[in-house]
Amino acid sequence: MNAKPEKPDFSNVKGTRDVSGTTPADFGNVGGGFRTDSAPEPTSASYTVRSGDSLSKIAHKTYGHSKHWRLIFDANRDQLDNPDLIQPGQVLVLPPHPAP
Repeated sequence: MNAKPEKPDFSNVKGTRDVSGTTPADFGNVGGGFRTDSAPEPTSASYTVRSGDSLSKIAHKTYGHSKHWRLIFDANRDQLDNPDLIQPGQVLVLPPHPAP
């Protein structure tokens, strides 16, 4: 009882559009919109630490995930020796969002 349905026969179907005599499209003058040699460098932003902040909370607010706290820590090594000791009022450099 495993009868396969017959496949439709389209051998007698004829098109209605005549493409003979038409010139194929010429895309030789199309250029891309992305150039790696002229892409602007991402700029860094800053964040002023508030009471109750941590690097992981700032990373979550900024990058959408707290796992990126080390990016902030590494970008601010000039003023941070310990990632757990940030102070309200400190202005931290926020590096560009990491690539996925």
